[in-house]
Amino acid sequence: MTSVDAQAFCYENAFSRNIGWFTEAEQQRLRGCRVAIGGLGGVGGNHAITLARLGIGRFTISDLDVFDWPNMNRQAGAFASTMGRTKLATMAQTLADINPDVQLRTMPDGIDEGNIDEFLKGADLYVDSLDIFSLAIRRKVFARCRELGIPAVTAAPMGMGTALLAFRPDGMSFEDYFCLDGHSFEDQILKFIVGVSPSMQQRHYLVAPRAVDLFNKRVPSTAIGIELAAGVACANAVKLLLGRGDVVVAPRGLHFDAYRNQLIRTWRPWGNRNPLQLFMFWFMRRNFRRALMEPRPGASG
Repeated sequence: MTSVDAQAFCYENAFSRNIGWFTEAEQQRLRGCRVAIGGLGGVGGNHAITLARLGIGRFTISDLDVFDWPNMNRQAGAFASTMGRTKLATMAQTLADINPDVQLRTMPDGIDEGNIDEFLKGADLYVDSLDIFSLAIRRKVFARCRELGIPAVTAAPMGMGTALLAFRPDGMSFEDYFCLDGHSFEDQILKFIVGVSPSMQQRHYLVAPRAVDLFNKRVPSTAIGIELAAGVACANAVKLLLGRGDVVVAPRGLHFDAYRNQLIRTWRPWGNRNPLQLFMFWFMRRNFRRALMEPRPGASG
């Protein structure tokens, strides 16, 4: 077995296999970039690890949660040894293990209206990974990114695929795309899901619709979707950071589904006000409510 001197870390050597896809100058640029990641659970943990292995040298990270057993099926930091440990401390250690020179700004109290500017301070990019049900603070973070001129990327795991949306400060805004005002919390969540994945490919193989329970803040997810989301989000992250390559921005999006072997490019002018979106929202809400009304197997009534 070949021994490795753990004290001999060298950034250029550690990330040398990136060269070819990035120039040496671009790799150094990534080293100096700061990425803000809100939430380190499902997609957030994988996003952070992927970006760290791409050589991003500075992160601002936040999470309030601790690892629990239901996280085991998909979250990067979830192991028997990390149960009960904070996601923030676990992922901070992981990022430092990948790059001992990494600069980390940690926010253990989470993100709220009073500290959004601290969270986004110096950020070159925001990677959205807040819990799907944290819509209120998500809306405020996206709005502040727009005001500060910070691009934002969100890639949601959808079944065994992922759907991507990106927002540039000079393009369509989060609010204009998702159109959440005036709707109940449950309808806002569904509008967010339909907005992120207009094609809703995952609906074709959802075998247990009752597993989607927006009223009790419960949705199924797989490691397949998480891993794909990290790849798609981080590919677009480096394109934005390096200023090269085509980035699909709202109202355009991408949805790749590995189960269905399909890549669908979506275009929804007016966002969720688009007639296609209005129909999909109505269709999905009807189906979910029907599923909730069905008797559970073995239930007596």
